Amino acid sequence: MEKPVSVDPVGSRQIIATSKKAENMGLSVVTGTQRRHQRDYLETYRQVASGAIGEITSAKAWWLQSHVWFRTREEGWTDMEYMLRNWNNFCWLCGDHILDTHVHNIDIINWFVGKQPESAIGFGGRVRRLTGDQYDFFSIDFEFGNGVFSHSMSRQIDGCANTLGELVMGTDGYTNCKNTIFNPDGTVKWQYDYPKNRDGKSTGMVEVSPYVQEHIDLVTAIRTKKPVVEAERTAISTLTAIMGRTAAYTGQKVTWEDMLNSTERLGPEKYDMGDVTMDFPVPLPGTQHKA
Repeated sequence: MEKPVSVDPVGSRQIIATSKKAENMGLSVVTGTQRRHQRDYLETYRQVASGAIGEITSAKAWWLQSHVWFRTREEGWTDMEYMLRNWNNFCWLCGDHILDTHVHNIDIINWFVGKQPESAIGFGGRVRRLTGDQYDFFSIDFEFGNGVFSHSMSRQIDGCANTLGELVMGTDGYTNCKNTIFNPDGTVKWQYDYPKNRDGKSTGMVEVSPYVQEHIDLVTAIRTKKPVVEAERTAISTLTAIMGRTAAYTGQKVTWEDMLNSTERLGPEKYDMGDVTMDFPVPLPGTQHKA
């Protein structure tokens, strides 16, 4: 499978249920969350899980990039063909970029904190896009309980200060989740030891690409008959992103319980290559309600 594993709450819950069936059948499922297979992330996580930064107090995650591609409609294209060719601009096909890309960062925060958030409140907007029904930016505050919050940002606009990554703060330090743990004063407490080049200098890269490692892990799980099923955890991270999206679209505080009970299902009633009876209003906070 590939993240995001769904675009709506109904789909996320279906994946969670199907994941349990896969486990019972002894199947293996990986989901494109390659950072969880990346050696530097894994070693940093082990350090944090062993108490290197103390008790987690807060986190933040961001995926800020320039605009992505879009397709203008051509003569002869049906509604469905146009949307499929322009898939990453329609929420029912990609879930908006808070799911399509930022779910990677959200998944890392859930992983390091050790659970999904309890609620979300936030905002977003659309100022650049020419097609589809999605936002250009999101700013979401996820609450994990016990005073722990994560600020989650995503944006697709040219000419801005664009970057991506994660940060987790603790009582005894903080980490970028990828390769470094810092003391509270900013000095380095621990750093991942990357392979060296011929000159003895760090390459700054893991020996095996995480995209390759993910496939190695899948094949190994199958060949050794030790199944690995990632579908449920990725569905939970996807549903976390949907909770943030819903908070931004509606302007409301959205809880995890809302997501578990939501009847929202995106997409047409019937899938064929002809005309599609759907409206695509850009979400306006304060005028919509949690489904």
